[in-house]
Amino acid sequence: MKNISSPLLPFKLGSTDDKITPNAGLGLFGEFLYSQRFSSIVDDCVKGFNSNHSYKPSEFVVPLVLMLHGGGRYIEDIRKIASDDALLELLNIPAVPSSSTTGDWFRFIGDAKGGLSGFSRCNQSLLKRGLKKTGSKEFTLDIDASQIIGWKLEAEFTYKGEKGYMPIVGHIAETGMVIHDEFRDGNVSPGTRNLQFIKQCCAKMPRGKRIKRFRADGATYQSAVFNWCENNGIKFAIGGRMDVSVKTIISELDESRWQKYQETSSITRITHCMNNTDKAFDLIIIRRPWQPDLLDPQADDSKRYVLVATNIKGKSESIVRWYNKRGEASENRIKELKIGFSMEYMPCGTTKANAVYFRIGVLAYNLFKLFKMAALPKEWSKHTVQTIRWKFYNTAGKLIQHAGQLWFKVKAACFNLFEEVRARIREFASAAI
Repeated sequence: MKNISSPLLPFKLGSTDDKITPNAGLGLFGEFLYSQRFSSIVDDCVKGFNSNHSYKPSEFVVPLVLMLHGGGRYIEDIRKIASDDALLELLNIPAVPSSSTTGDWFRFIGDAKGGLSGFSRCNQSLLKRGLKKTGSKEFTLDIDASQIIGWKLEAEFTYKGEKGYMPIVGHIAETGMVIHDEFRDGNVSPGTRNLQFIKQCCAKMPRGKRIKRFRADGATYQSAVFNWCENNGIKFAIGGRMDVSVKTIISELDESRWQKYQETSSITRITHCMNNTDKAFDLIIIRRPWQPDLLDPQADDSKRYVLVATNIKGKSESIVRWYNKRGEASENRIKELKIGFSMEYMPCGTTKANAVYFRIGVLAYNLFKLFKMAALPKEWSKHTVQTIRWKFYNTAGKLIQHAGQLWFKVKAACFNLFEEVRARIREFASAAI
């Protein structure tokens, strides 16, 4: 009878009482939070919102931020942080609230007056540090709304026909940080209260910093927005709409007005105005190759044209190129917020509770941007959070108590990187004092 080789590898399993964490890099991120006094900021801004279990606001928020940075997708994943004894001891976290207790706290904060605005003040503190590091005084604001699907008790149907929410987010293009967010019901149009939202974004800028440039898609093609930008000296590029008047203008344009654009398209620029605009603006029109519908040759060819409304002087091609960068500055960053930080999953049945969770997600995202800017190697600046996880956060570490000193050990190949990150954390904390 033939010998059958073992289907298992030749090793034996054993156990150890050593304190080992799979999240050594997350430990240094936690040290970054400590260096920035993040817990104190949360407790000061969200004052008076301790839970029935006597947990402070920071005792909910810090573990959640660690969980979202570590790759947790659902609120139940907080157990992974709670079970990481080495990480908790390293960061001096005595206890982590359960997922059910955390959900109850979301509902409590959501129903209470001033809770959500407290988190907004936390975010302003982070934003101030990020903008200070750039050395600039003038910045670009990008806003965009994005659908979150969620078949929750209070969720409404979106214009895309799915039940969920339609939050709007404002980004600072130069740093990638979120300056403001508004968690909206799914049945709220992306163009609703946009001027009010823009004003709120501008009001949250630190003293000595201002919004000088603004970009948005066609949902913000509104005369009130144009007037406000003109009155406040803000240069804008906003996606246009193919309304009846624009269709008429295009149909009457002489072919000589069109210039070659890229390989197969053409471009022109006209002066335009809308009802209720105080001042005319320029409308850049791009005409792309178009194949008529064979089944309906009389179909509208509006999709053939791309429109950009602007008050910026200069070459049309340069303005369009700058406008198109909002795809990276806004749309891709919202994608990272939703997918990288799991904000496409809302944990609660009530909209107000989910608004709290979403804003904590925004805090986690902004802390990532600040951590990457201040502490990680400069060549990592374009890395997404998924890349940072497998290259840094999810590194094994061992916690040892020796001769009255706590040692946190990582493998030799990672040691220089961890030393550099700690040095940069120390330098950034000193500069903030």
